[in-house]
Amino acid sequence: MDEQNIPIDINTSKLLDWLTSRRHINKDWQSEILKIREKINNAIQDMPEHRGVVELLSGQHINYFHCLKIIDILKETEADTKNLFGRYGSQRMKDWKDIVQMYERNSLYLAEAAQMLIRNSNYEVPSLRKQVTKLEQIQLECEKKIKELAKTETVTLGEFTTSCKQLGISGKNIKKELTSLLNDLPQIYESAAKKTQSLALTLTLHTAYLQYHSNGDVHTYILPLLSYVIEKGNTTTYEYTYGEKPISVEIPKVKLDADEEPKVVDTIDFGDDIDFDISPEKSEIDWGTLSTDDGFEIVEHTDLDINVEDAGIVVENSGVDGGIARGNDALTLLDNPKTRDQFLNDLTELEAFLLLRLYEKSNDSDVLDISQMQDVPSEFQMQSVESLTSMLDNVRSILNDITCKRTQHLHNIKHFPKYIDMLAESLSQKLSTVDRIRDAKNVLEDKIEAARKEIEQMLPDIDTVINNTKILQRQVAEDISKKYKGRPVNIIGSVNML
Repeated sequence: MDEQNIPIDINTSKLLDWLTSRRHINKDWQSEILKIREKINNAIQDMPEHRGVVELLSGQHINYFHCLKIIDILKETEADTKNLFGRYGSQRMKDWKDIVQMYERNSLYLAEAAQMLIRNSNYEVPSLRKQVTKLEQIQLECEKKIKELAKTETVTLGEFTTSCKQLGISGKNIKKELTSLLNDLPQIYESAAKKTQSLALTLTLHTAYLQYHSNGDVHTYILPLLSYVIEKGNTTTYEYTYGEKPISVEIPKVKLDADEEPKVVDTIDFGDDIDFDISPEKSEIDWGTLSTDDGFEIVEHTDLDINVEDAGIVVENSGVDGGIARGNDALTLLDNPKTRDQFLNDLTELEAFLLLRLYEKSNDSDVLDISQMQDVPSEFQMQSVESLTSMLDNVRSILNDITCKRTQHLHNIKHFPKYIDMLAESLSQKLSTVDRIRDAKNVLEDKIEAARKEIEQMLPDIDTVINNTKILQRQVAEDISKKYKGRPVNIIGSVNML
């Protein structure tokens, strides 16, 4: 093969070393380039209005090859300054010709062009691409966080809606709506008391069972409060305690500030690193922590212990004349916290009794084996699994009416003034959380849009740098080829990976 046709392959990253080793450029070329750059900066200040000049000077580093194009443009714009000897009298032309001459001295232009090729291919373009990748990653992370926030928003809003539905309010004016619900309590208690009348047979069965197993050594009045409600209904506590109706009833007034909505303190900071540990499958409503130090609690069954002096009762006369019922004694049995607890205790005991009897029946227990218990009460012999199940359903229906979430909350609202503030604040906090989640989503969406716009601006810049680098690669290769009598020169490596 003819040596003249053997290509010269130069790796981009070794281009400067190659030029230095073959003495095309000096090792101290950088100090001379600084003088040229200063002269270029001064010459740029005085340029003619020409489209070609504007394109050359816009957004790119001026090199030797650009200077040659500028001189060609000046030959047109400065043509009127040309004298008889073919020389230009224009200072602009003189400045740029001086710059080209300085570049050509010791092939300084070649050293600068090689440095630009290395910088663009190894650093500039990869750096710009990394920025684009980072912006794309920001978009993906923001989109992921938005999905997580959307799930949390759905769960929180669902909890609020479910809570309001349980309470029977719309949630627009929480405290006022909760206060208005107190009017439903008497009807709830009256309905529960009427249902209680259906437990007469169940209570008889329970009493017979206890008497049978204790050989009759049991007081005939089992579950006294439940028995009383079955017989006389939901009367005042006064009538239950003294066996007579009061002359008058002074019902305690409920003092609630329903006009002022709770002030929710925002304690949730979603920030940039948003982390939630809320599962969309969560089904139970968290009503918050309600401290018993504030004087209330969700129903716990306690023993009944009524003290006449503490009850606020004024007995005008003894006997059937009755007196004035004040304080808790003016409340009905199911409304009074103490008697209400006793009523629930009685129902729970009855429920446990029926569950045990059902277990015995379902498992062929021999409790009622006639051969062993000939004198068992007839009430037991007549019962079946179906009848016991029906009795159990009745007991549980009454328990549910009184201990369901809505009734419990209304009971606490009425008897413990602080409770409505805590309940309203708990609900309002959920709405506040939803609002803050939506704000966080808006911030993330703005970040996505900002990243998108920045990418759109950077992509054309990257393309421009790559195109200019490719052009410079070709120009340097052609220039080196001239120094070797036209041998083909290939600049390979990273510049070809752009």
